Amino acid sequence: MPNTPENIMRKKMANTIRFLAADMVQQANSGHPGAPMGLADIVVTLSEHLRHNPRNPSWLNRDRVVFSGGHGSALIYSLLHLWGYDVSLEDLKNFRQLDSKTPGHPEYGHTPGVEITTGPLGQGIANAVGFAMAAAYTAEQVNSETCSFVDHKVYCFCGDGDLQEGISYEACALAGHLGLKDLVIIYDSNSITIEGDTSIAWSEDVEQRFIAQNWNVMKINGHCFNDIDKALNEVKNATKPTIIIANTIIGRGCELEGSHETHGAPLGAEIIKAAKAKEGFDTELNFYIPEDVLLRFRCALEKGEMYEKEWLHRQKEAPLIEQNEVLSRLLNPDLNAIEYPDFSSESGMATRDSNGKILNAIAKAIPSFIGGSADLAPSNKTELKGFGDFPKGKNIHFGIREHSMAAITNAMAIYGTIIPFNATFFVFSDYLKPSVRIAALTHIQNFFIWTHDSIGVGEDGPTHEPIEHLSQFRALPNFYVWRPCDAIENAQAWRTALGMKVPHGFVLSRQKLPMVSASKAFGDVSKGAYLLKESEGARVTLMASGSEVSIALDAAKALESEGIAANVVSVPCLDLFNEQNKEYKTRVINKETKVLAIEAATATEYYRYADDVLGMESFGASAPAEQLFEKFGFTAENITRRVYSLLEWN
Repeated sequence: MPNTPENIMRKKMANTIRFLAADMVQQANSGHPGAPMGLADIVVTLSEHLRHNPRNPSWLNRDRVVFSGGHGSALIYSLLHLWGYDVSLEDLKNFRQLDSKTPGHPEYGHTPGVEITTGPLGQGIANAVGFAMAAAYTAEQVNSETCSFVDHKVYCFCGDGDLQEGISYEACALAGHLGLKDLVIIYDSNSITIEGDTSIAWSEDVEQRFIAQNWNVMKINGHCFNDIDKALNEVKNATKPTIIIANTIIGRGCELEGSHETHGAPLGAEIIKAAKAKEGFDTELNFYIPEDVLLRFRCALEKGEMYEKEWLHRQKEAPLIEQNEVLSRLLNPDLNAIEYPDFSSESGMATRDSNGKILNAIAKAIPSFIGGSADLAPSNKTELKGFGDFPKGKNIHFGIREHSMAAITNAMAIYGTIIPFNATFFVFSDYLKPSVRIAALTHIQNFFIWTHDSIGVGEDGPTHEPIEHLSQFRALPNFYVWRPCDAIENAQAWRTALGMKVPHGFVLSRQKLPMVSASKAFGDVSKGAYLLKESEGARVTLMASGSEVSIALDAAKALESEGIAANVVSVPCLDLFNEQNKEYKTRVINKETKVLAIEAATATEYYRYADDVLGMESFGASAPAEQLFEKFGFTAENITRRVYSLLEWN
């Protein structure tokens, strides 16, 4: 590498990042110094190419930078501070400390400039694909031949561990298929994992893997500024996604470089001092940033404002009025414009069917509402009819890629112009769980549609009958699980959910359900549970969700014929009901009654309110749905017997 004045300055900038990261980890006495030190040369060069505005981290047309290896957060925070984001030197000194802006892994919405929360390895790769997909859809809507409102890049840093995770295969295969030309993965190929050299568990040819997935592949020396710069210039004219395989040395610049010992532990004060001395840095100064280095990095402030002003200027040109209007509708969806289907004349309908009609009504009114299924649209009823296929249209064909589908739509939801949904069978939600958890953790408004909700799946048998899944997702903080009892309640649920800036799961039936909630107002559903049937002098309250609500109503009638008055509570969203005040809960669940909860799932969470729970205690069986409900006791007759036993406990 030529030792030009430019490269000498770049090296000084890279060493500043290395020592900031090492000092952060050392002071916190925990963290990961190896990756930040190995990637420092690349991020310095990338800084010269990025279009972003530290004074406005939410500028739509900024380049996105995703760090899939979130454990390298010391690098991320160092960069954000140096660029001029609202991350101070004091914040760097409080790395990994309670209530700091600089937690151990980056968190979206917590630290300015962090694009998305990447915790488990591989998530960030799928997130980057999601950002690129959101940009591609938005560009199709708002760009013209003469003016582009959306023309930025999405850069993703990943390591060996990210590429070993299965989610990366799913996401990258889809990205290659879609030809996402503005997506760039920078692969930190240092051949080191926690346990040692990657060769102990990995021997695949990454270059051939990505060529097979329709990607451009570049291979560079990750410590040669000229190589890095050349590669970053070339990707600007790419016609498909690009991976830059950068051969790097973990822990670059210290005596332990190349060792797995630099991965996840402080280097030690003496090793850091020796590294600083070797590069001419003051060994007694920690968190030191040379003035010329800071000035060079802080150019991002002026350049960023210039980029954004130029972008805003484009939109003021008279011929672009229509493009501006389209962009405005994407950025500011009018939820009041949705004309929900009228199901009042229906005698019965599977909630997956009513949900399909609702999705189409939302898509008709909201340009930003798009989504798709993991190759199950005909079964999930998620096709948006007449809206075409992504990227020009609204229907996304994710293929059989549940895990990446969820992480992709998480990023799409954060992008700014998209309200996404994704769909699969409820039993396969296990594959989505890590991404659902990230959505809940970071308040991402992503809609997860899960059909075939119970033993009502029938003949497919216990491998396809979700039993524990409702309990699992209800246990997630800040995640709202909806299981509507009929089409009308389904529409009411969507009206509530769209107004909440959090993730939701819609758990929907395969089988037809009778219409039982026609007389109830929307406001009841917004509280998560409500009295569907109230009886004077009630001795028992039956709580149920989904397909079991109509069975509870039948049981209540049978009990009344025997002189036992019963209330019935529909629980479309137990999570919302849990948040209501004591007065409302007492109004819905009469304390003078015995409470029996009924749900074709494990349902243990109902014991918060119920004296007894009729739920599933096995994995189900293969048979027609009607026979399964009979076999496992979800009948009016069995509920009646259960109530008799419950009342005898007095």
